[in-house]
Amino acid sequence: MKHSTTPQTRRGHRGPARRIGRTLALVLPVVLVLSGTLAVTRVNWSGNSSNSVLTASDVAPAGVTSRAASRAPQTVLRDQLLAELQERNPGVALTHLQQAVNGHPSLAKHCGSIARALGRAAVRVYGASRAQAYARPVCDTSFASGVLAAHS
Repeated sequence: MKHSTTPQTRRGHRGPARRIGRTLALVLPVVLVLSGTLAVTRVNWSGNSSNSVLTASDVAPAGVTSRAASRAPQTVLRDQLLAELQERNPGVALTHLQQAVNGHPSLAKHCGSIARALGRAAVRVYGASRAQAYARPVCDTSFASGVLAAHS
């Protein structure tokens, strides 16, 4: 004899709402973690309005080949700045080096070697005394040490 008027369900068949709830309980945390991770990687943490993700195409000169684009960003930047030193002057190249390091902090550890290479190239192009006139405190005066090394 039954006393309730509601139909009884068997234990294994609890309905679609329970299945949807279980699926959401498994899938939702994964979706939230992945979307949060992707959002954090795209946040501009440096405070600059430029793109915070550095790719080789960001620092590559126009017309660079696909083989050159696969090189390390610091190598591409160094080659670009050396070409700029030839076309304009070391002051412009040093200014662009400082802007690149400010825009992409991951390049900071390569700043000294790039500035020294610019200093050596400036001596070859402009001579020691004229190259030294362009020296400024970019990357702890590495440009000046490159000029001195090339002059000695």
